Amino acid sequence: MRLEGLLEKHKRVIVNKWFDAVVHTYPADTARFLKSQKDPFANPVGRTTFKGLDGAYDQLCGEMETEMLAASLDPIIRIRAIQDFTPTQAAGFVFLLKNIIRETVGDQLREKEGLEELMALDARVDTVGLLAFDIFMRCREKVYQLKANETRNRVFSAFHRAGLVADTPEDGPETNKTIE
Repeated sequence: MRLEGLLEKHKRVIVNKWFDAVVHTYPADTARFLKSQKDPFANPVGRTTFKGLDGAYDQLCGEMETEMLAASLDPIIRIRAIQDFTPTQAAGFVFLLKNIIRETVGDQLREKEGLEELMALDARVDTVGLLAFDIFMRCREKVYQLKANETRNRVFSAFHRAGLVADTPEDGPETNKTIE
């Protein structure tokens, strides 16, 4: 059987293993909760992660439309971007898929053509990983921008209360003038 058919046939098993592998990148207590809590309202991180992995897997095995792939990865990466993950940890879950696929269908791909298909799939997974990293960097940039804006606004507010700055009607808090 060709790799494409094997990936479709074993989709549920592969996506479930991938989810388990991603969950195990969290601390033990969190991982246990993410795996055991099936209520999407009580466990939005687990539900979001599973849905995103499922969508990313479909894209990886299909047309790999960048926008659709990014839409599947974005919610997972956003969550990981605000947590204490390094860039490698945040986007590295994508590469876990390579070993999961090999463990699940590798023994059925002993012929040369199957191994060539597997190498092509590896390249696709690498592309997905790079996209995940790009998304992570955009999210982290936004987090840092929000923190900088919050700090700036807090300092402005303190200066304003101290009478060190004044607003003119045409100026907003972004373009305040200092009182001399």
